[in-house]
Amino acid sequence: MPSAHFIKKGDKQYWPTIAALFFGSFVTFALLYCFQPLIPVFSSEYKISPSIASLSISMATGSLAIAMLLTPSLSDHFGRKLIMCSSILGSTILIGIIAFIDNFYVILPIRIVEGIFLAGYPAIAMTYIQEEFDPGITGIVMGIFISGNSVGGLLGRLLVSTLTDLFSWHVAIGTLSILSFFISIWFYKNLPVSQNFQPCKLSLYDVAQRFTINLKVGKLVVIYMIGFLIMGSFVALYNYAEYPLLAPPYSLSQTLVGFIFIIYLVGTFSSTFMSRLASLHGELKVLDMGLMCMLLGIIITILLPLWLKILGIALFTFGFFGSHSIASSMVVKYSPVGKAQSSALYLLFYYAGSSFIGTWGGNFLIWKGWSGIVILLSGSICLALVLSNTLLVKNYHSSVRKLHV
Repeated sequence: MPSAHFIKKGDKQYWPTIAALFFGSFVTFALLYCFQPLIPVFSSEYKISPSIASLSISMATGSLAIAMLLTPSLSDHFGRKLIMCSSILGSTILIGIIAFIDNFYVILPIRIVEGIFLAGYPAIAMTYIQEEFDPGITGIVMGIFISGNSVGGLLGRLLVSTLTDLFSWHVAIGTLSILSFFISIWFYKNLPVSQNFQPCKLSLYDVAQRFTINLKVGKLVVIYMIGFLIMGSFVALYNYAEYPLLAPPYSLSQTLVGFIFIIYLVGTFSSTFMSRLASLHGELKVLDMGLMCMLLGIIITILLPLWLKILGIALFTFGFFGSHSIASSMVVKYSPVGKAQSSALYLLFYYAGSSFIGTWGGNFLIWKGWSGIVILLSGSICLALVLSNTLLVKNYHSSVRKLHV
């Protein structure tokens, strides 16, 4: 692949392409998690448990995780841009339909279909970055791309929380769908067509082989498992953080709780900041630092003062986005073949964690209140730290062997 085709810093296409990827990420995460602040609303309005209400998130992330196995092959055949554009536009239309529905159990199957559409963006965008940008800057570009996740998550939740408080959740979701529609059109007009991509039609056997080869790489499997744990913990935190904040002694309004999601902005900073640190000090060391931030953050939230709870959530969020940014870039770097399929496997584990731990957390909330959530997430992050340090030790021994040789 000729280096002349790579997008470099200073090129005319550099910032428009990054902006398009950022806003595509923004729409994907805004639509995927816009129901998160509505979980307590659904619990109250439809007289259902927190775990059942959280299915409005888990159904979408679960179908997204499974569909992620198919989207790389579609993009290999039809092209990266077409699949990404179809993904965000299709999911925007579906969320607009949900705005007119007043039955929770009718919303759920639509969310499943929406998750399938949303699967066409994250893994393909990660592959697009690796294919189109100069290899020396892909880590930084990936960090900016992932910061779109945090901004989308923030503004989606903030918009929905505020409009739900002022009007209704139907108005809130409808407004988000209109905003997403205009961004989808802007995305289509501004994202350049791939220059370093050649369409190919892979047989089911070839696709299965690519998945199998990546699953045999020990380093990759460990990173996939870390993705499962950190994303599951992150979603569980934000799924259930509203319950104690809406209740005494805080008794915050839906709008005020929504503004707490401004904490997401620390993710915009941490994903790029920690990507730069990783290029200086090594990916695994900085990944460990991110996981430690998550662990310390969740432990702090057990304390009663509101400012300490917010500080803990902020620290957890900082650690999560930094860890995810580093893990995402490591996945593509370590993949021997089928980088799109490897990215898809990472995101399969990642969103499976969101569905499993995100829903399971409701049982811990009923069992021990917020302390139950802290127990679940602390255990998950400790396991992620064990896995990360396993990789670190293996890399150290590998380096020592190379020196002796």
